[in-house]
Amino acid sequence: MTTTALTHISALVTNDPSLGDGSPLGLIQDAAVVIEGDRVVWTGESSKAPATDNAVDAGGRAVIPGFVDSHSHLVFAGDRTQEFNARMSGRAYSAGGIRTTVAATRAATDDELSANVARYLAEALRQGTTTFETKSGYGLTVEDEARALRIAARHTDEVTFLGAHIVSPDYADDPAGYVGLVTGPMLDACAPYARWIDVFCEKGAFDGDQARAILTAGRAKGLHPRVHANQIGHGPGVQLAVELDAASADHCTHLTDADVDALAQSRTVATLLPGAEFSTRAVWPDARRLLGAGATVALSTDCNPGSSFTSSMPFCIALAVRDMGMTPDEALWSATAGGAAALRRDDIGRIAPGARADLVVLDAPSHVHLAYRPGVPLVHEVWRRGERAVAPHSG
Repeated sequence: MTTTALTHISALVTNDPSLGDGSPLGLIQDAAVVIEGDRVVWTGESSKAPATDNAVDAGGRAVIPGFVDSHSHLVFAGDRTQEFNARMSGRAYSAGGIRTTVAATRAATDDELSANVARYLAEALRQGTTTFETKSGYGLTVEDEARALRIAARHTDEVTFLGAHIVSPDYADDPAGYVGLVTGPMLDACAPYARWIDVFCEKGAFDGDQARAILTAGRAKGLHPRVHANQIGHGPGVQLAVELDAASADHCTHLTDADVDALAQSRTVATLLPGAEFSTRAVWPDARRLLGAGATVALSTDCNPGSSFTSSMPFCIALAVRDMGMTPDEALWSATAGGAAALRRDDIGRIAPGARADLVVLDAPSHVHLAYRPGVPLVHEVWRRGERAVAPHSG
């Protein structure tokens, strides 16, 4: 296989503490990376790089792992501009707005939905996201949930069945009947296309007992749990996630000390979604509290049309640093290695021998610029699976 070296990297973030400066970021100054096929095979100081078939000069730019976006909702149609506008004018966010997207998604064709997914993924890739998870949840019928997952699976291996997003409007007067549908025929139809099962465990969606029944049924079908937990208020979501060894508890905005301790003592990653707080003017999650307790924290976009319509991981990093108490180093780690942990992956989110060659070259000398220069398009080029997926921009 052909080998390619990226040389003259000002600062390389490896996320491997055995490399470079020994920090969690494993930072190597004046570095190089060698790629063979779709894998990283060498990292180190640029002056010590082995001979390769090709060489690409990074020009003194920083290089970081590709972002791992472990929570998104991309299979949908329409948007909720009017709802956002009204909310920014004083109306509170609730789970009910999802019904608007359900109606639009049901009415869309497969081609329209697939084109939407592809468009948002291309948008994310240009901003450095090389791995993403996405969910169903805007169909809420057996047929519409299954087709959402079929469409998602064309674009990513990280597919999540979220039939338990809200109680379907068709079952408004029979939530128990809807739980029966989700754990029975809907799960049967959806399980072949998904790796994960998720539930919105929140007032206005599903309570703890309903969520446990749904997640347990999914696990019996070979799907691993994830949980939308403790976003709108205190509730059982985080404790349930830890009890069931969920890969992640997502949102984690309203936590008791017991919730924080449970996360810190478990494998369950606390995935924080600052775009949702930004777009709903809600209280920010306290990342500092979680990190101080020893919990593993991920950052993700929660890209969806209702409560966080952004595909930008750099934006979420800037929010996490400014408003959630994270350092620039912690935020970058959480947006890369943290997202990988939330997907129980060790082949992504780092730049070290054996890892998948997903790299982002920044038009900056340091990763700190992601928070230091918010809103500026700093992604110069993107390599995904060893191939240049976004070419260098001019200027």
